[in-house]
Amino acid sequence: MPVAPGPLGRRGVSYVPHGMTALNDLVNGPAFIALIAAVDLVAMTLATLQARSIAASQTSDASHVVVYAFPLVGVLLIYARRGYRRWLRHAVLDDLGRLVGAISAAAMLVVLVVIAIDIDARPGRAIAPAWLLSVTYVVAGRLLLTTVQRAARTHYRLTRPAIIIGAGRVGAHVARRLELNPEYGLHPVAYLDSRPREDLGDHDLRAPVLGTPGQLAAAVELTAAKHLIVAFSADPDCDLLAAAISGRALGLEVSVVPRFFDSVGDDLRLDHLGGLPVMTLGGRDLRGFQFGVKHATDRVGACLMLGVLSPLLVVLAVTVKLSSPGPILLRQRRVGRDGCEFDLLKFRSMRGESGALGSAGAFRPQPGAAPGGVEGIDRRTHVGRFLRKTSLDELPQLINVLRGEMSLVGPRPERPEFIELFGDQFARYDERLRVKAGMTGWAQVHGLRGQTSLADRIEWDNHYIENWSLGLDLKILALTVLELCRWRGT
Repeated sequence: MPVAPGPLGRRGVSYVPHGMTALNDLVNGPAFIALIAAVDLVAMTLATLQARSIAASQTSDASHVVVYAFPLVGVLLIYARRGYRRWLRHAVLDDLGRLVGAISAAAMLVVLVVIAIDIDARPGRAIAPAWLLSVTYVVAGRLLLTTVQRAARTHYRLTRPAIIIGAGRVGAHVARRLELNPEYGLHPVAYLDSRPREDLGDHDLRAPVLGTPGQLAAAVELTAAKHLIVAFSADPDCDLLAAAISGRALGLEVSVVPRFFDSVGDDLRLDHLGGLPVMTLGGRDLRGFQFGVKHATDRVGACLMLGVLSPLLVVLAVTVKLSSPGPILLRQRRVGRDGCEFDLLKFRSMRGESGALGSAGAFRPQPGAAPGGVEGIDRRTHVGRFLRKTSLDELPQLINVLRGEMSLVGPRPERPEFIELFGDQFARYDERLRVKAGMTGWAQVHGLRGQTSLADRIEWDNHYIENWSLGLDLKILALTVLELCRWRGT
């Protein structure tokens, strides 16, 4: 039976403050993409003007106008390379390659046209600085816009109402993700399902069930929804398809959670058998050439970082030794790739710390939470508090990376006593052992440190494994630096 309509969202209030509807549409609607394009055009125009002033009189009058066409050509090529697609959450790092490629192509095209007009022209002296400045200004402009958008969504709850088809575990998980991460720009206001599940356990529904997928139009009128998410439902596929088509006719953006979503990665390939779309799942050969390159890069990177950071490591070692009696380094047994155990190294941060942290019987994290942070009595020294807050206590793990026991990026390693326990409690937990453990990971840069949700960590870690690339590793390392700059820790 459908549940009677209730208050919007779990908090019982609308996310959008009264009188801010227009601003909400600007932050989350198609106008935001137009704003990005306008900022790109202004950024490239400023770059071109500055470059022309640097390289004054380096091009003929005939080629002068062509050089000034560079910003417009750049924006058109960014558009052609799908640089103005709408995403739930814009990430400049994900678009970096696309932006640099489009601006570079625009620069080369302008150079070719200028030379075609005037064979004696030297457009490179103007285009080269214009290209460099354009990349810098465009990236800076997009960083500013996405930061403002994320702040508006997170702090002012400028999000768009969304209806979820499927009141089951997947639908509840989608709603939970949206509520915990308002930076996606959506908040759930209703479910549609002819047979909503009641045995959801911890996956509680965070909005009322207003009816069946066939009642989408009435639900949209009631909730003023702007987005439709089709999750798993007991309703027939033909009904779900009809609802999705109806949603588009009503002006909603429609997102679909795919079947086999656990195996869908960024390298998914869409083919067609006649008019029938066929999705070919990608995958990562975890023992192939690419991971060999990763492991070699890890060791080279660890060696360079140890060399660069050696003065800091010496200072930290002396500080730890003077802070309280005990060893400088703490050794903890952890489980890495293929279940192999190794001694993880850390700077000691507690008084009377030994080589082990105790057994699973001595300490158990809160239900559903991963171990970590302060466990039991707080025995941290003043130096230890600083080291943990800044994550400087983790730096000796560069030695683990150099030994080949760990990677710079990967799932965080766990203690042996918890592996079997968590493997029995959580689906797909053991899959994280397919790769080397890392000093930082996809889960950590999303705030999952210390005693946070273990289910969320597993989800992020397995997402990293399914979508691994050297580019993703570089992105995680960059995000780690940003995360550390916020001084977040336990």
